[in-house]
Amino acid sequence: MLTQEKTIGEMVAEDFRAAEVFRKYKIDFCCKGNRTIEEACENKKFDVSEVYNDLEKVSNQKATDIDFNSWPLDLLADYVEKTHHRYVEEKTAVLLQYLNKLCKVHGDRHPELFEINELFSESAQDLAAHMKKEELILFPFIKKMVAAKQKGESLPTPAFGSVESPVAMMKHEHTVEGERFVKIAELTNNYQFPEDACGTYQVTFKMLEDFENDLHKHIHLENNILFPKAIEMEKTF
Repeated sequence: MLTQEKTIGEMVAEDFRAAEVFRKYKIDFCCKGNRTIEEACENKKFDVSEVYNDLEKVSNQKATDIDFNSWPLDLLADYVEKTHHRYVEEKTAVLLQYLNKLCKVHGDRHPELFEINELFSESAQDLAAHMKKEELILFPFIKKMVAAKQKGESLPTPAFGSVESPVAMMKHEHTVEGERFVKIAELTNNYQFPEDACGTYQVTFKMLEDFENDLHKHIHLENNILFPKAIEMEKTF
């Protein structure tokens, strides 16, 4: 149900098909999912009713997406790691290779490639460290919480004090990545390759676009579902 009180993140958490509507209007549903539609549309050049109409159409269609919002937190953490973390690890190596090649071959005619390459290289490095922190610290604690809750046991206080501390750090790092990809999208003209683009050029831009879309879903699952539910679960001990 669509209401003005719900945040964008809550709407996407309930029905991921809403993400396509927000992408259409260039509304950030992952890093800035804590806003209402009215707040997100405040400086946009379209009527907010258009967004609600499109969301209504989507909600009336037969649902086919997975309901991640109903998943146990340990299962969701495993899914994020085995699906989205692995995707990042696999694709960054290939993209770095392709971007380096494009800079050598096409950099003289398209100097923006050097900045794209630099931005993605920074992203690859930061995401690798970010995911390790989740895999070694945050996700194991979430799984311990779930296990303790199932067994009716108490939960030892972690070294970081409260789960809110690593969550805040992860969300900040998500925001940094979101801003990087806004810049990459601008530099690539929303991943529209130029007329003189070779096959590698075209494949690279398509892979960058796919990478951004996967990152949006990755961040959404954490920011809008896993993290807030982990914070609420911790409060029950």
